[in-house]
Amino acid sequence: MSSIVHYPIIKYSKEKALTLQSFMDMDYYAVAHYNLPIELMMENAGYQLAQVISKTVEKTQSIKIGVGNGNNGGGGLVAARRLAAWGYLVYIDPFTEITKELPKAQLKRALKFGASLDTISQPDVWVDAYLGFSQKLPLRETLEERIIQANASNAQKIVLDIPTGYLGNPHTLFFEADTIVTLAAPKKILYDLPTTTKIYIVDLGIPATVYNQFQTEILPFDQGGILQLKRY
Repeated sequence: MSSIVHYPIIKYSKEKALTLQSFMDMDYYAVAHYNLPIELMMENAGYQLAQVISKTVEKTQSIKIGVGNGNNGGGGLVAARRLAAWGYLVYIDPFTEITKELPKAQLKRALKFGASLDTISQPDVWVDAYLGFSQKLPLRETLEERIIQANASNAQKIVLDIPTGYLGNPHTLFFEADTIVTLAAPKKILYDLPTTTKIYIVDLGIPATVYNQFQTEILPFDQGGILQLKRY
């Protein structure tokens, strides 16, 4: 039985939060200047996502993890592998063929660890790792159909980083999350989502010097790597 976990709370104003472009620049800068392999960042993101999921569900509940062919999908596949290894019932939902090297390798690992590609229409938990911060609109029809189905379901909905379909306009079709596990820093676009949406910020392994380079606050990830964001 999973128990309620209280993560350290950090209060952060929208004014100080990063634009999506600034975060993208920060992420790419860390990879280029600190020899951080994308696969390592993917592992960090997926592990933290799995940690949050594991604290909110029971092992008898089903977890559907939606993935795409990019790095965010790779993070979702890492989470699938981790959760399957811990004994959870994990179903992987690719909305497109997984052909890129890293996500393809992560899919193979997740399946070996016990995750399933069998379809499940009514999961207890539906995880959105379909697209990442580089997503573009409009969405594919197959992805729109999944979002409509997820939003209409009774599943607990959890997002990795940025909800699919959401680029700052809350009136568009997007994955309506109960919980968002966002990476490395608060993003301005998340501040216009409903206040009922829980947002966690997780450590991606970016060094403090990069935060300084982009003139943003260094977060106290040494308390466990997961912080709950209080927006204002």
